[in-house]
Amino acid sequence: MNEEPEFEVAIVGYGPVGAIAACWLGQAGVKTLVVEKSRTIWDIPRAVALDHEILRVFQNIGVIEQVLPHTAPFGASEHYGAAGQLIRRIDVMPPPHPLGYLPNVVFTQPPVEAIVRERVQGHPSVTVKLGLEVVALNREEGSVALRVQDEAGNIETRTAVHVIGCDGASSTIRRLLDIPLEDLGFDEPWLVVDLVVNDGALAKLPQACAQYCDPARPYTFIIGPGNHRRWEIMLNPGEDPRLMEQEERVWDLLSRWIEPADGRLWRASSYRFHALVAERWRKGNAFLAGDAAHQQPPFIGQGMCQGVRDVTNLCWKLVSVLRGRSRDTLLDTYGEERKQHVSTLTGRIKEIGSAICERNPEAARQRDERLLARGGGSAFVATRQEIVPPLETGLICSERGPAAGTLFPQPWVMSPNGLTLMDEISGPGWRLFVDGRADLNWLAPETCGIPVVVIGSEGHQEIGGVVGTWFDRYRCKAAIVRPDHYVYSTVDEPGRLYDICCGLENRIGCAGASFAG
Repeated sequence: MNEEPEFEVAIVGYGPVGAIAACWLGQAGVKTLVVEKSRTIWDIPRAVALDHEILRVFQNIGVIEQVLPHTAPFGASEHYGAAGQLIRRIDVMPPPHPLGYLPNVVFTQPPVEAIVRERVQGHPSVTVKLGLEVVALNREEGSVALRVQDEAGNIETRTAVHVIGCDGASSTIRRLLDIPLEDLGFDEPWLVVDLVVNDGALAKLPQACAQYCDPARPYTFIIGPGNHRRWEIMLNPGEDPRLMEQEERVWDLLSRWIEPADGRLWRASSYRFHALVAERWRKGNAFLAGDAAHQQPPFIGQGMCQGVRDVTNLCWKLVSVLRGRSRDTLLDTYGEERKQHVSTLTGRIKEIGSAICERNPEAARQRDERLLARGGGSAFVATRQEIVPPLETGLICSERGPAAGTLFPQPWVMSPNGLTLMDEISGPGWRLFVDGRADLNWLAPETCGIPVVVIGSEGHQEIGGVVGTWFDRYRCKAAIVRPDHYVYSTVDEPGRLYDICCGLENRIGCAGASFAG
């Protein structure tokens, strides 16, 4: 492959993760090819939950106003023990909301996917090819060749500088790269059932999301948008997953709550809930993202969220390298950061899932006692946000305090055009956020080109105090924030800012241009 590649990035897979990657690259003007075998969006819901970090991504790629009508609040989830008693409550974070949105929502996936794809079509640098399947991949330094086959069996070759495999759990790209999956030790059979419930039958159902930790058969109940209700039902040993999908059997499983006249069966699909992570996330100029890189149990609704985090992390780094602002070694931090984050979160989800899936009655009784003891005699309470970890490694300045690796908040602020969210003013690039309540004379005259955003008495006036509270909590005067909104470092004393900025520029390379755009 001696010729210049046709594209800068090729994305294989056009589900929500691939489409969001295409949006990130398209709005940066990166010449991108998207290849997808299917010609249509799958018309049944798979993911059902999102968190505020992902809503912020939808804001940043310009689709949040279209997406929000397809969401609803994701309320607290109540966990019931073997004797039917409340043993744990996974609660919602109270306002003010740190990222500007409800911390957790449920959503309807097919229309949201359509909205993101429509946004992709508005980016002239992105070419989407449907009905094409990748059959071979050849990597060389500086380029990758994809052999793609259409439905008629015709084969052609497309070339790019980089390729991202967003092609799902059975990823062709992962197989062609010969990257094995590491088993994190969770493998359980479940049946996922989606119903559209009649208005008159809604009162029969629980009014909160619930997890029935019954050793005889665990159930999950989720309240989706509108009349959408989901059950996840653990299968017992010896039950045939295909037979359990049959409508008559599904209604039998739901008979403690509802009957066939009460709603329409949308889908019933059996799955094995896995905890798997790719051994490598980068192989030269090829990358894995989404389900191609990891699979995890669904017990706090983080599956799609993780895939969106993947491509949000990767795409700003690709843009920085492609535009000559950073060294290629920046791309090594993608897998380093995301694999650790996924592994830590999956471990926490697996702990929750193992408790839910306990089938031994005596062990289930002891589980219930432990959780009640943790709660001081009543149900133990945690929020979903407490379960999601910060970045623990990679491009963060960990010696600069506990805020490094956390998400920087997004306040509502007053602007000349009225009330707006901070990202609409600052953009999602590198930023130095400064506490405007402090003496600003300590600011170094040179910040290596990082744009400065002052929030407080001498800057943008925030509503709700989330940033002021954040600065107080971490006892700092400023924060250097990455394009994906994770904190690189905090600054708590005069004279340190310039050194930290220069140290960051040295880490990612290309003096004088690293933070442009």
